[in-house]
Amino acid sequence: MERRSIGAGALTVGAVGLGCMPMSGAYGSSRRRGEDSVRTVHTALDLGANLLDTADLYGPYTNELLLGRVLRERRTDAFVSAKAGLRADGVHVVADGRPGYLRRACDASLRRLRTDVIDLYQLHRVDPEVPVEESWGAMAELVGAGKVRALGFCALGAGAGPGAGRRGDRAYEETVRHLERAQQVFPVSAVQAELSVWSPQAAWRLLPWCAARGVGFLAAMPLGSGFLTGTLVPGEGFEPEDVRARHPRFTAYAMAANQVLVAGLRRVARRHGAEVTAAQVALAWVLAQGPQVVPVPGAGQARWAAENARAAEVRLTAGDLAELSELPVPVGA
Repeated sequence: MERRSIGAGALTVGAVGLGCMPMSGAYGSSRRRGEDSVRTVHTALDLGANLLDTADLYGPYTNELLLGRVLRERRTDAFVSAKAGLRADGVHVVADGRPGYLRRACDASLRRLRTDVIDLYQLHRVDPEVPVEESWGAMAELVGAGKVRALGFCALGAGAGPGAGRRGDRAYEETVRHLERAQQVFPVSAVQAELSVWSPQAAWRLLPWCAARGVGFLAAMPLGSGFLTGTLVPGEGFEPEDVRARHPRFTAYAMAANQVLVAGLRRVARRHGAEVTAAQVALAWVLAQGPQVVPVPGAGQARWAAENARAAEVRLTAGDLAELSELPVPVGA
């Protein structure tokens, strides 16, 4: 698989990564199948999709424990991207950027992952009660201690809000301000944010900031939480604990209305061969946004991880990209 740089080039990863969150229940308890998940991780590593994206919040904790089962055998094959800064507090999830908490969280993640070092450690969310410089400084100390190789900044959800659907909008402006402040303390090696055909906002403001500074970009939810694969049926419903059950783009009406996006992806896919899928075209679109972009699609089954990894072989033409850029704005905020 093609390799791409994280940060200033000292760290490289496969062009397509593996998002591990779906293995720990984000899309419903029926998807928590430990042995299937272990096989999925092995498959991704076998195909060169070696960036494994996890967080202590996923589960919580169980996702890191699951990866630890693989890493104890294949640590040298994997690039581990972990996160801290969000914690489960009863039924709520709260930001916690206190330096002491981040240090303890790192030590706990290292134990669960069965490794001595985390390749990329991300601040999962900025704590509004703690200056970002303090949180980032504590994480920089972890690099100095040899527990972490590089630092990343997670901006998931930060591009939402008024005007977030228009080019030249205010999406990610606050994130950029936080990044500028963090850069004064210690280099940012990567930024993670949602980026896909139906959520392109990060490409308009956040991605140019990264490109200008040699910062890697991890594209979260590049398959639109599964919608862009074309495998979800409008009106079929979701398990109560599935995060999509509460998302306005996953109502039966919105899913039916947004089938035009899947149709557009399939139309492009047919031009590249009978074996190319809508999901692979969606990932190829993300890959085409810049050489520093690494899509991190979630997968809970080996066959999906394999399909996603092969998207690195799909090369979209200028005409393909122009056609995809003309797809309608999705229904649902």
